[in-house]
Amino acid sequence: MTHELRVQAVSQVTDRKPLPPKMPQRLEALWATDVFTLSKMQASLPKDVFKSVKHTVHTGGKLDVSVAGAVAAAMKDWATSKGALYYAHVFYPMTNATAEKHDGFISVQSDGSVITEFTGKVLVQGEPDGSSFPNGGLRSTFEARGYTAWDVTSPAYVMETDNGVTLCVPTVFISWTGEALDKKTPLLRSIAASSKAAIRVLKLLGHTNVAPVNSSCGAEQEYFLVDAHFAHSRPDLLLTGRTLFGKPAAKGQQFDDHYFGAIPERVQVFMQDVEERMYRLGIPAKTRHNEVAPGQFELAPFFEAANVASDHQQLTMTILKMTAKKHGFVCLMHEKPFAGINGSGKHVNWSVGNATQGNLLDPGDTPHSNMQFLLFCGAVIRGVHKYGPLLRAVVATASNDHRLGANEAPPAIISVYLGSQLENVFKQISAGQPESSDHAGVMDLGVDTLPVFPKDPGDRNRTSPFAFTGNRFEFRAVGSNQSVSGPLVAMNTILADSLTWVADELDSKMAAGADLSTAAHAVLKEVMDKHGNVVYGGNGYSEEWHKIAEERGLANLRTTADALPVLKADYIEELFDRVGVLTPVELESRFDVYAEQYILAIDVEAKLVISMAKTIIYPAAVRYLSELSGAIANLKAIGIALEQETAEKVAVLTKSMTDMISKLAAAIDKHDFATPEEHMQYSSQTIRPLMDKVREYADALEGEVADDFWPLPTYQEMLFVK
Repeated sequence: MTHELRVQAVSQVTDRKPLPPKMPQRLEALWATDVFTLSKMQASLPKDVFKSVKHTVHTGGKLDVSVAGAVAAAMKDWATSKGALYYAHVFYPMTNATAEKHDGFISVQSDGSVITEFTGKVLVQGEPDGSSFPNGGLRSTFEARGYTAWDVTSPAYVMETDNGVTLCVPTVFISWTGEALDKKTPLLRSIAASSKAAIRVLKLLGHTNVAPVNSSCGAEQEYFLVDAHFAHSRPDLLLTGRTLFGKPAAKGQQFDDHYFGAIPERVQVFMQDVEERMYRLGIPAKTRHNEVAPGQFELAPFFEAANVASDHQQLTMTILKMTAKKHGFVCLMHEKPFAGINGSGKHVNWSVGNATQGNLLDPGDTPHSNMQFLLFCGAVIRGVHKYGPLLRAVVATASNDHRLGANEAPPAIISVYLGSQLENVFKQISAGQPESSDHAGVMDLGVDTLPVFPKDPGDRNRTSPFAFTGNRFEFRAVGSNQSVSGPLVAMNTILADSLTWVADELDSKMAAGADLSTAAHAVLKEVMDKHGNVVYGGNGYSEEWHKIAEERGLANLRTTADALPVLKADYIEELFDRVGVLTPVELESRFDVYAEQYILAIDVEAKLVISMAKTIIYPAAVRYLSELSGAIANLKAIGIALEQETAEKVAVLTKSMTDMISKLAAAIDKHDFATPEEHMQYSSQTIRPLMDKVREYADALEGEVADDFWPLPTYQEMLFVK
């Protein structure tokens, strides 16, 4: 029966025709049509109101609440003209997901009639339940009040689905007592803190006209697509986002034929649908392609201001999942949905800049003489060395543990890759005075019809978790299922701290009589002398690097259980409190939330391993063993001896699997842990290895049990049948 369902699923997938692609529209006609942009505000608001809102958006100045009424009325008129009957304050709790509470524009009048209404008070503030989201003890169950507050710097938009249109207003989410319960509030604080520190350095460098500094983000999103017929037959995919069982197919990614290959027709129609939705919402999708693993794809946007980019990244994940359903797919964003092939990451490209000085991490043609760039890059190097464990902690999840440190993703050791050109410049700084930079040069391919083109001054290093890539740093360790807010908060915070240190040192040295150039070179030399150990240009996958990193004193936090306690370290608490991004109470709450999520994720997986192994895999193995044993006995009765090796092997594997199930069931019954740290280590060191052993026997059974007895869609089917 189960095999027949698999056959039917394969038939339905192969017979399915892709949804017809929509007639393409001009990008200019699509762009931001569903966004209440500044230009739409300008057309619908009084001049003084628009000027006030624009000032807040562009400078980060304080919002004048008195303008909210006019903005709300214009926003409501625009949204209802597009068919919206409801509005939602959209916020980002500590779940890596998006939350929204829908309310109608309806207002009942005294005579029983109704009107559409959306007031400034409602726009500025909402009230969801502050105790029903993860809060790490900031709110008790009986203390329910929480607030959402309008973030004017991230534009409102309408979300259109088959069920209607909703006006969505990005907001922060805070408790009644004022603590941040979300991902956005700390991000906004970190942007303000890094801007303040950056402006101070820029003014010391002699700039008099300095605009607010913002960080930028471009987050590459990797994901898998599996046909819904297969995914709905896999309880593990539906409940955990990854396959807890599954024997690798004979062919995986070893031929390197999927990467950048021709996009399957059905997938391309899906991608085009996703991109149209993104363009309508003002999300600058730029790149799409097949990724390394079969069934894996990538979408990359253009850079945006960090806060907007973070909101858009959450929207992107929502759009991918919603659109996948429409096209008969399930979109998997788990970091390791399939064993034996590459998992998925979310490379976060991060830089800082402003309207007056431009990109502050642009080295220019002569980086050795670009003091502004060297000081900002040096601040990053210092920050990553001092707070590398924090960067590891903010990408620590149960799912990302499957990926980090494997030969497909950056190691759990946080280091900085600069490229040969910049590494040489900083070595010169350490030795004394930088005097030269390697030139980029050109590449001649030796074919007259091919152009001679400029060659970058340094190569890339895909094994580095934190790599400089021309005019930005790429944080490659972020998981595909994560919000980018946490990593951005950490990067902005350590930059703010390091730039403040740079400014203090420059002030001190110049007050003692040094000129700016001498003081700056002294600061940079101190950075390299104290923090240069974090710079590494070699193979981060090698065992040699692990030995070198240990000698250099760099932490190797292999699991989430090892990494998350960093959030409780005194120097991390002091960092966030000093910079003004998270109070000690808010930081502690995040440790509690993320530790609980880690423990719960493994607990859910362990229980599902037991359930699937007992109720799906064990019965299939026993049925096959019964039929095989009967056939052997019947043949033996008529004088035909059939080898019994397969039957014996299936019996041994089945017995071994059930024994391991019993051990796993006993292990998850343990609950007497003194601390969350102890519980996390138990989950990591005891529960997970037992789950892996159950899987080892189950996957071996898949290789022995006749295909028409095997109940679960296989890797071969899920990855290659599109």
